[in-house]
Amino acid sequence: MNGGADLGGMMGFGPVVEEDNEPNFHALWEERAMAMVVAMGACGQWNLDQSRFSRESLPPASYLSFPYYRIWIEGLQKLLLETNMATPDEIASGNMSQPAKAVPRIMEAANVDDMLSAGGPVDRKPNRKPGFGEGNTVRTLNIHPEGHTRLPRYARGKIGIISRVLGFHVFPDSNARGKGEAPQWLYQIRFSARELWGDDKNPRDAVTLDLWEPYIERP
Repeated sequence: MNGGADLGGMMGFGPVVEEDNEPNFHALWEERAMAMVVAMGACGQWNLDQSRFSRESLPPASYLSFPYYRIWIEGLQKLLLETNMATPDEIASGNMSQPAKAVPRIMEAANVDDMLSAGGPVDRKPNRKPGFGEGNTVRTLNIHPEGHTRLPRYARGKIGIISRVLGFHVFPDSNARGKGEAPQWLYQIRFSARELWGDDKNPRDAVTLDLWEPYIERP
């Protein structure tokens, strides 16, 4: 969807200011926010793409004004309500008022390192050959889905060149909707800055994006 998270090429936000020796977290509540999101994700009630979409689908005014980890908490609350793991009253009060929902697994403190080290690989065994190869010129589709997509708004309907074939990976657009992993070939595609933003840009500048096969076609 074209939400608050799709910022590529937008103006008016000012420069990115780098903080010297920036810590991983700026406050204790940020640590707790990340810990809760990771621990709840381990319960198996939603997948990575659903988790990402829960944040990206926040109202743009909220997404652009909330601190980073406030966005994580807001997304988690949406998921808890959608999966009946919590009620609005429980979230508002911070107190449990109904029996806990049974889940297939729990991230216990003793298992955190092992579970995080295992990660959540999204590469899958191919069941067909890639439709494109390195060096191919492709055009991205001009699509504006209401659901989750990893095709940035600024790169739709643009011409690029495939620089690498990255493998066969879970397709986020399907996975975020709960319609299955539907794995697709993933490509690294190079776009010139002029193709993306006009002829007044530096001809030496380029942007490289990792995009799934359903996003592209032959020009």
